[in-house]
Amino acid sequence: MASQTQGIQQLLAAEKRAAEKVADARRRKANRLKQAKKEADGEINAYKGDRERQYKEYEAKVLGSRGDMEAKIEENTRQKISELNESVKRNSEAALRRLLEIVYDIKPELHENLQL
Repeated sequence: MASQTQGIQQLLAAEKRAAEKVADARRRKANRLKQAKKEADGEINAYKGDRERQYKEYEAKVLGSRGDMEAKIEENTRQKISELNESVKRNSEAALRRLLEIVYDIKPELHENLQL
């Protein structure tokens, strides 16, 4: 009977060691998963940063920088305003003359509905 009790205790001790080994393996697995996730996040962030940098370079190459676009628009606007001012200077006197001709050229006529 003592040998059976001793055998049961050995089985219980073996089961306890096995449970500890399983728990230890689960902890190592969880730690490794956390580590792998951190590494993957680092790689993802590095890749994302690299792709964003490439996109910014491509955007700057194709579209130019915003400053360049703003400068071009500003210059184009100044040029158009200058052209309009020149056109006003050239044509203002002729337009005024034509307007005065229309105002001064009065031809008195009887209205067609007037019955005499």
